[in-house]
Amino acid sequence: MDFIWSGVRAPGGSLTLEHRMALRLASTHAIHRAREAVDFAYHSSGASAIFESHPLERRFRDIHTVTQQLQGRMVHFETVGAWMLGGDPDLSFV
Repeated sequence: MDFIWSGVRAPGGSLTLEHRMALRLASTHAIHRAREAVDFAYHSSGASAIFESHPLERRFRDIHTVTQQLQGRMVHFETVGAWMLGGDPDLSFV
C-alpha cells in the first residue's frame, strides 16, 4: 500500500482508480480474514461464548455485521477481478 501513500502525497498526486481498487480489495480481504479469526476464537470458546456476558459474543456479532454491510460485501472481489481482467465493472462502491 506504500504506492498509494506515495502517489497521493506527491505534488499534484491524487487517488487513482488503481489505488481505489487496491484499497477495496485489501479492505474487503481484511474484513473477511478478521471474521475467520473471530469465528475460530468463538468456536474454540465453547458454549459459554453464546451468552451476552462473554466478550466474544459481541465481537462475533460485530464482525458478522460488518461482513454484511457495504465495506465487506463479497461482490467487491468480483468488481476488482472484472477490472483487473479488463472488464467494465460497476464502480459505484470503489
